[in-house]
Formats: sequence, C-alpha cells, structure tokens
Amino acid sequence: MLEIGWYSAKLLLKGKLIRDPFDFIKQVALAATVGVLLLIVMAQMETTLLLPIIISSLGTGIIMPFLLKDMKLK
Repeated sequence: MLEIGWYSAKLLLKGKLIRDPFDFIKQVALAATVGVLLLIVMAQMETTLLLPIIISSLGTGIIMPFLLKDMKLK
C-alpha cells in the first residue's frame, strides 16, 4: 500500500499523473476557498475555535469528491 502511494506521489510530482493539472488546481482551490470562508464565518460566532475547524474541515471533505469526480488520470 505504501509503495502504491509513493509511486503515485512520484508521478504527481513529475506531472505524469493528471491529464489536466490546471483543472485539478482550480477545483482544489475552489474547495479550499469554500473551507476557509466557512471557517471565517463560523469563527465569528462566540464559540471555541474547535467547532468551526471541525465543521469547515468536514464541509471541505464533503465537497472534494463532488468537485473531483470528473478528474482524468493518465
């Protein structure tokens, strides 16, 4: 399992894993922006910082599969 992850990481760094890397970066940046905006909005509430971090992380994790479902690999 570790070998598969290492091989995928090497291909990603060489630029041979994803067909359209700009689309991948765009989708990841969109999900990160949504997560950061959710964190900022929730951090304005009068609660501990732990709750907004958990909720924004969960929201970003839920959004990512929907944004990356059409990603093409080489």
